[in-house]
Amino acid sequence: MALQLWETLKEAIVAYTGLSPATFFTLLALLVAAYHVLSGLFVSSGSHHEMPRNLEEMQPLQPPVQLGEVTLEELKQYDGSDPKKPLLMAIKAQIYDVSQSRMFYGPGGPYALFAGKDASRALAKMSFEDKDLTGDISGLGPFELEALQDWEYKFMSKYVKVGTIKSTTPETLGEATDETTKESPAVKSEETSSSTVDAKQE
Repeated sequence: MALQLWETLKEAIVAYTGLSPATFFTLLALLVAAYHVLSGLFVSSGSHHEMPRNLEEMQPLQPPVQLGEVTLEELKQYDGSDPKKPLLMAIKAQIYDVSQSRMFYGPGGPYALFAGKDASRALAKMSFEDKDLTGDISGLGPFELEALQDWEYKFMSKYVKVGTIKSTTPETLGEATDETTKESPAVKSEETSSSTVDAKQE
């Protein structure tokens, strides 16, 4: 059986390569030897020992910490400058932990300028300009809003949401509106009753 297999293999080598089996196996051995010699030139023996050491030095990712509501100023603390803190960024006021992609969003990464900020406008416009590093998406066109939506879906599926950005609308304005709303019906009822009294007197 083995002899028959060897004969079939020899015939196949001659048929497909046009070489004798001895020449074919000699060339194959030379190619394997050349591969090992060339790969040895590009990878130094010291780097084999460094890789495991570097892997040991790498800290495992900490579980995401829920922040709740934070201000934009507080979010800046999570831009990757402190390696002990998680790496966060926001889209449409939703904050995501992007620590697992530190090579992209961390210091020196291609998207490092987005870290610690709400980068909605910049992502929508595919912009790396400082003026676009804001959560203000007013005035964006339909294509930009669609691009932003795609980014948001990507972040929702890949990263953990850890908080939201506090709204900058002052609460005192809302309280004043509530007070005027509360007073309005009373004032209207007084005006109505006084006009009814005036009408009866006439």
